[in-house]
Amino acid sequence: MIAHYLHNLTTKRFLLILCVVFFLGAADVYAEQGGKPFYSNNPIAAQIDGEPVYLDDLKHVRIQETLQQLYEMQTRALKEKILVKLTEKHPELIAEKIPKVTNAEIKSFYEGNPGIKKLGTLSKVSAEIRDYLEKSFRQVHIEQQYQNAVSQGWVKVFLTPPNDFRLVAGIGTAMLWAEEKQPTNKRVFVLEYSDFQCPFCKRVQGTLKNLRKRYSNEVQFGYRHFPLPFHKEAQVLAQAVECARDQDKFWQLQELFYENISNTVDEKEIMKMVKLAGVKDIPAFNQCLSSGKYAQRVQNDIREGAELGIQGTPTFILGVYDSESKTVSGKMFSGAVPEEKFVGVIEKILTSIRTEAKLNR
Repeated sequence: MIAHYLHNLTTKRFLLILCVVFFLGAADVYAEQGGKPFYSNNPIAAQIDGEPVYLDDLKHVRIQETLQQLYEMQTRALKEKILVKLTEKHPELIAEKIPKVTNAEIKSFYEGNPGIKKLGTLSKVSAEIRDYLEKSFRQVHIEQQYQNAVSQGWVKVFLTPPNDFRLVAGIGTAMLWAEEKQPTNKRVFVLEYSDFQCPFCKRVQGTLKNLRKRYSNEVQFGYRHFPLPFHKEAQVLAQAVECARDQDKFWQLQELFYENISNTVDEKEIMKMVKLAGVKDIPAFNQCLSSGKYAQRVQNDIREGAELGIQGTPTFILGVYDSESKTVSGKMFSGAVPEEKFVGVIEKILTSIRTEAKLNR
């Protein structure tokens, strides 16, 4: 139960890892000077008319995540293998034993994790906490032994992490928070893919509101649609805000939808919020919605989001903004991302941009 809570790995993701393991089984082997073998983490996957197609050419964000998980699994297995082999010649490696888990540590862990308290009383979950802590202590112990072995020069490691991957996403028909005047001075972009009936999307709106206020002069924000198939009214709501956009009331209606929409909504409720948002030409709005004027725009958002590797909502692409190509180059984050995580990434990008500007003076 706690292991599931702390280390949830879905069957789907596990299968992806197995697929990658199979694919990487054909990794190219090269030779260093002196004939020592090493392995490429970017092997040739195919040749088209004599031109190579490399592993990195196939990447999207989900593949990168899976490759990173695979690398972490391989690293853990390699460290254990190294230590098993080394202890035969260097018994001092096992002189220090793995610490035992005490009842006080179990209680402290339970008290310090509100999410685990929801799973039951201390007596009910103590055995699972003990099991988790024993595994954690073992991992720390292995890491300490491994670092000692490296520092002694007993081992050289050639395993390397997957190459860096930077996601490039087009903003397409995203609704922008701030009207752009060319040339724009906003070099950072937060692109949101969202669903009006998603509770996590609703939860993160307050965070985005704070960020827009904090970075009003430095960061652009954009909104695209990714209504999930099991949210019945989500596509209609997405089309509705696009119709409100015709009358410059997109953000007003978007905010009202997130504040008021729960699991279900009917036409009467939608029209009530449309009027509260300040949409004046109701007949034009009704014509827009009933005709499905923006149905294809919503579908395009879904398609382009899926091509980026988006699977759920909310999902954010946060990175450097190129206003000429209308693209964001950066990283993807999923879920109700906390404000401090947004701030950390934004500040890092802004620092890099400012440093670059100084060097170019």
